[in-house]
Amino acid sequence: MASNISPGFLVAAPSLRDPHFDRAVVLLVDHRPEGSLGFVVNRAGSTTMRRVLGELGLPISERTADEAVLVGGPVAPHTGWIVFDPRGAPDTGEGVIVVNEGVGVSASRALLETIARGGGPARHVLVLGYAGWGAGQLDDELQRGAWIPTDLDPSTVFDTPLEERWGRALRSLGIDPARLVRVVPEA
Repeated sequence: MASNISPGFLVAAPSLRDPHFDRAVVLLVDHRPEGSLGFVVNRAGSTTMRRVLGELGLPISERTADEAVLVGGPVAPHTGWIVFDPRGAPDTGEGVIVVNEGVGVSASRALLETIARGGGPARHVLVLGYAGWGAGQLDDELQRGAWIPTDLDPSTVFDTPLEERWGRALRSLGIDPARLVRVVPEA
């Protein structure tokens, strides 16, 4: 059974103290009773496409060379995922998850090679790792108020600067981020 919160965004509430998710915006791809899968889409990693492509022995186009690579989450940080706009993207014939009409996700090396050569979808980001929750875990976190679900807006992922994505996702719900207070638990 699929959920009504996926696909969508999970916006970290100010009370969420986990350093992996502080002020995070998670692209929630799938949420089921068995578990959930998502990608943090507002946290730059310490590497660039130039470095990742070089380590993989792939060509490096000037179009993509200096793009930041995002930290998609704490799970399997050695895995790479391409979050992209599937409209007009080449069909690689390999595992593309169409999240909605404006967002797709893939771990396809063929798609990464196409992007490395300067082709492929113009709107894309490479993320390393993912955010994953076991059975019932995300539901528990939602009940505790750790996450604020909101609708998926592709422009937040592809057109909004990283540092503005958390605030933009909150404002889409009519929440002014400046009015949110972080509660510090007493020792």
